[in-house]
Amino acid sequence: MASFGALLVVVGLMCPTAEALDNGLALKPTMGWLHWERFTCNTDCDTDPRNCISEQLYMQMADVMVKEGWKEAGYEYVCIDDCWPSHKRDAKGRLQADPNRFPGGIKKLADYIHSKGLKLGIYADVGKNTCAGYPGSLGYYETDAQTFADWDVDLLKFDGCFMERTLIAEGYMNMSKALNKTGRSILYSCEWPLYEWAIKQPNYTAIREYCNHWRNFNDIFDSWSSLKTILEWTASNQKIIVPAAGPGGWNDPDMLVIGNFGLSHDQQQSQMALWAIMAAPLLMSNDLRDICPRSKELLQNRMIIAINQDPLGQQGYHTARLMDFDVWERPLFGNRLAIAIMNRQELGGPRRFPISAVPGWKICVPQCNVTQILPQYKELGVQSHQKELVLSVNPTGTTLLTVTPLSSNLRKLHWNNTAVQKEHTLL
Repeated sequence: MASFGALLVVVGLMCPTAEALDNGLALKPTMGWLHWERFTCNTDCDTDPRNCISEQLYMQMADVMVKEGWKEAGYEYVCIDDCWPSHKRDAKGRLQADPNRFPGGIKKLADYIHSKGLKLGIYADVGKNTCAGYPGSLGYYETDAQTFADWDVDLLKFDGCFMERTLIAEGYMNMSKALNKTGRSILYSCEWPLYEWAIKQPNYTAIREYCNHWRNFNDIFDSWSSLKTILEWTASNQKIIVPAAGPGGWNDPDMLVIGNFGLSHDQQQSQMALWAIMAAPLLMSNDLRDICPRSKELLQNRMIIAINQDPLGQQGYHTARLMDFDVWERPLFGNRLAIAIMNRQELGGPRRFPISAVPGWKICVPQCNVTQILPQYKELGVQSHQKELVLSVNPTGTTLLTVTPLSSNLRKLHWNNTAVQKEHTLL
């Protein structure tokens, strides 16, 4: 991971380097629920009917999303992952849902989800099989795209197992064209770069042109170590991936695992804060029917969601590592700045961090207004650039702030794609 200790400022705002997929979707990061990390490929509805991959699971999640404020907070997609289909296509070569677990079929499920004012996502694979061994879309791109459109599906997560790596790009582009050809607006979630990194650096100009968001790195697990590896990879490759992000197309660091078993509350706050800074899709994978109140409050925190959904649409950068803290910053609409300071230490108690060490703090010349969002909401009021504001950050926790300059001569803050990679002396 690169280290930065000096302010990186240029005038102007960097826009994505390529045109986004022209389907009018994902103008802000996608928000919703996805089954995979929490429910994996549980198809045993005989002994575990409550948690198996079935139409009941998605209907119940949709009910809870409406009843418990998730829809109101902005979470709108209910997404199926792997293990939903039959092991064989029908007589016309079309995918079909497992008849025992989805007795009404996907169209009936889509109608139910839509009746709740929500949208339905489904899963398929660019190769000959899905990762769990169900039929893939290779050779059936147009058939499958039309099938999903006929079912009134709203999002396709397209995986990349069992596909020749040299043909990955072609396969993803062909499915994108097939989806657009149907005439239905279907958000396209790709895993193209995840599989292509093994053989070469992906072409993010093309990826942005054909996909609405894209996975870059390994699947997330319900653990702090998994979360850390994703953050490390993102920071190490930010000069390549960040310029591709913007309205219409986003880097996807994978699911939110908040509300499950592996993260402490401080670590859950870190994931939520950093996914907001990274302008990441907020796709929860948890059991909304049985989630602790603190996790629910965090996931529905309107101020964090507002950072994630900020209309400027610019992904943030990792800007410093010093004193075993990581600093991430994201420019926001209105010349504001979001700052996340994560304590990397995994022992001891809270540690103090001077905000003057944040590279972007010079935005506060001469003064700014500071709001702390995490770990607790607190108005820190008007601060001068020279005032030594010190923050307390728990081990593996994150303090999240928004900063608004108070000046008639506002500086526009940005990290350009070359300068942001320069090494600076650690403070």
